[in-house]
Amino acid sequence: MNIYSKDKDLIIDGLRDFDIEEILECGQCFHFTKLGDKKYELMAYGKYLMVAQQGDVLTLYNTSMEEYDCIWKKYFDIETDYGKIKQDILSIDSRLRDAIEAKPGIRILKQDFFETLISFIISQNKQIPHIKQIVHLISERYGNKIELSDGRSVYAFPTVEQLSSVSEEELRECKVGFRAPYIKRAVEMVASDEISKDKLLSMDVSEARQTLMTIKGVGEKVANCVLLFGLGFADTFPVDVWMKRIMEYMYFEGPQDKKVIEAYAMEKYGALAGYAQQYLFFYGREKGLGK
Repeated sequence: MNIYSKDKDLIIDGLRDFDIEEILECGQCFHFTKLGDKKYELMAYGKYLMVAQQGDVLTLYNTSMEEYDCIWKKYFDIETDYGKIKQDILSIDSRLRDAIEAKPGIRILKQDFFETLISFIISQNKQIPHIKQIVHLISERYGNKIELSDGRSVYAFPTVEQLSSVSEEELRECKVGFRAPYIKRAVEMVASDEISKDKLLSMDVSEARQTLMTIKGVGEKVANCVLLFGLGFADTFPVDVWMKRIMEYMYFEGPQDKKVIEAYAMEKYGALAGYAQQYLFFYGREKGLGK
């Protein structure tokens, strides 16, 4: 892999096990817009990025090496060996070969904890396009404005401080519905340091999950998504309706309780459970497994 600057852009040449479309479209993040074939604009950590991929060449437009080192290298999990992760998963269960070969470029993004928490509270009983609309609307109303060189404006996801001043009624105006008090309470708990990234990272995965679930409206599935996508706990296995169907189709003879499915997956995949879940989820959803 070769990383270099060209004009104002940053080029990563020879990037393996990476597909920008698979990464952004697999249901782990919501603050992005598709501009064309494997070309996107996204917001993360208060920064705007336009990114495009052709083969194994990734272009980060108007990006310095310093910004890449500080933000995007970690965000895209560039330095993790996903080739080895896939081999290790297949050594546990070769039945995932079709899923991995169909979506070989998935990576787990290292997202901002607070944005991930609020986004997945919003995600309950929502389709991805609607979640994206709500995240964009909240950002436009309450986040920092960024002026682009083409004259457009984009908006970062609000900080804890910015959302602290937003009322439940104002949140409802952003189409969050019954989730408004849950979001409000989550913001209050993070603002008061009752819940914090550092505290959660000091815990084991079980304690961190239980702590997140003290936030009203955060159940096991949302907590596991926050653990995986916002805190980097790979030993988690979020189970939603789609994942339940996929696992029942692949591993069980009929309907099964979500807790049983999660326990089975954790015992089977252990520290690789989060990675296995992503390959299965994206592949199974597209194939309609278990429908």
